[in-house]
Amino acid sequence: MKPNTGIKTLWAELLPYEFKQRIAECPVVYLPLGLCEPHGQVSAFGLDTIKAEWLCLEAARQAGGIVAPSMGYHIHETGYHAGWLEQTVGEQQPHMTAMPPGIYLSFFLYQLRAFVNAGFKAIVVISGHSGGNQADLRKAADLFMKYVPVQVWVRSDPELVEGLYVGDHAGKYELSQLMHIRPDLVDMSANRYEELPDYGGRLAIGADALEANAEWGKAIMEACLNRLCSEVSRMKEESERTTAKQDVPYSTIELVLKELMQSTEEWVTANPWNGQAAVSEHSRWKPYEYYRVMR
Repeated sequence: MKPNTGIKTLWAELLPYEFKQRIAECPVVYLPLGLCEPHGQVSAFGLDTIKAEWLCLEAARQAGGIVAPSMGYHIHETGYHAGWLEQTVGEQQPHMTAMPPGIYLSFFLYQLRAFVNAGFKAIVVISGHSGGNQADLRKAADLFMKYVPVQVWVRSDPELVEGLYVGDHAGKYELSQLMHIRPDLVDMSANRYEELPDYGGRLAIGADALEANAEWGKAIMEACLNRLCSEVSRMKEESERTTAKQDVPYSTIELVLKELMQSTEEWVTANPWNGQAAVSEHSRWKPYEYYRVMR
């Protein structure tokens, strides 16, 4: 959702002179992350991406900076996702834009490279998809910062409001968020399709979904935005004490990737959660329960 403010913040919409003026004022770039996955019968597939985009666009409007093109694909299916999918979606087709961790993290690192080479001194990554994915993104970002002196800050939206609200999946938290920012993409009456054949059943809807409301969503999103803007202000101030960086070549990313790929067994998205029930042998999700990169 693009705020109707008259302020252009999207990289894709900026003219070259506008880009130069905005980056000179605030050398911060935002990367919204999400994917299409089921959020019950009542909600749009792209909830995760939509809320991440909203937060980045609003933060850029209020605190400065430029919003990069969204990444509408994310890590799913692998590791803990496999058991979660079996439990909440079953053997239904979930219609997801899912990617394996190795491919996703590799592309993520090259996105960071592009940001640095474009002149940004600070990178804010907001993921609307959480559960553990953000930990692997931070692992990749930390390694990138080891080789490239730039600020990279990665958070999922529930992490922005820790201690205030508890995130969920397609429950009161998430559906309320979407009711506030895109009420046209929530239709609670569509829950009738849960009982019809060939529609997929409940499709991972939360137990407290019927408690969702736009007022609650407004409070959540405003709290997320306040935390985000505060962090951007800190990063902007820090960036004023840093000098311009040399272009980052492909070879540097290859070094980062080589080191990152040595730790695949430690990736959160590569294994089930501790104590998580094993995926059934007959399940379509069984092949993804453990993810390993061939080396």
